[in-house]
Formats: sequence, structure tokens, C-alpha cells
Amino acid sequence: MKLATILAMTAPLASAFVPTPTFTSSARLSTELDATIEFVRGLTEKDIPDVKLTRARDGSSGTATFRFANPNCFDANTQKDGEVTGMFMIDDEGEISTTDVNARFVNGKPQSIESVLVMKSPAEWDRFMRFMERYGEANGLGFTKA
Repeated sequence: MKLATILAMTAPLASAFVPTPTFTSSARLSTELDATIEFVRGLTEKDIPDVKLTRARDGSSGTATFRFANPNCFDANTQKDGEVTGMFMIDDEGEISTTDVNARFVNGKPQSIESVLVMKSPAEWDRFMRFMERYGEANGLGFTKA
């Protein structure tokens, strides 16, 4: 019953951060740290994810679901760097992390990663959106409301 109530309150504010093609070269003039995502500490994830967002109607909570189609943390040459221990989103404000990380396997080999970040307050949502603005800028992503 509680789950049904939560699901009913969650508006499908299905928004997505998806790669947008850019044909211009732009150099960042600021010295601030680019936003990065890591699955293995110290190993920046090069695969750009699809991100789906949902948010409660009252703005009190939300989720972000990341789908990485071909993450470089599965590459043979990066396996020596360590194991996947979570998803770490790092920028100049600090770090946001989640341990809700699942790999999809095809024929016994890891193929993709899906990770879910749950935001339990408007402050956490705002912090996540600031991270995504920086990450989007650094990686050529655009925001699309569905």
C-alpha cells in the first residue's frame, strides 16, 4: 500500500539528459573541475549515459536512472584499476554517490550498467541538478522534457 502511494505521488516528469551533437569547439575558460562520473575510484567513466528523471509532484523527492551502454570500467585494460564499488559523481562542490549499481550480462560478459540515485529532499534534487548542468556542459548533453 505504501509503495502504491509513493508511485501514485511520483509524477512522470520524465526528463532526459541525452547526447546532443555539437559541431563547435569550445574551451572552458574557468579553472573549475569538470563534472565526472566514476564507477572505480580514480577511473573516469568515458561512456556518456542516458539519464531519466522522475520527481514527486510536491518536489519532495526524485530519482535519476543512469544507463551506460558500454562503460569503460569493463574494458580489459582498466580491470587492474579496481572493482566497481558504486557510482560517484564528482564536481567542484564535492561528490554525490550511490551503491545502487547493476550490471547487465550477455553471454557471461558484462555489457551495460544501470544505476539509480534516489534524492530524498529538494536540496538533494537541486544539488543533483547543479551537478548535471556541469556534467552536461563538459560532455555535450542537452536537457529534454518529455
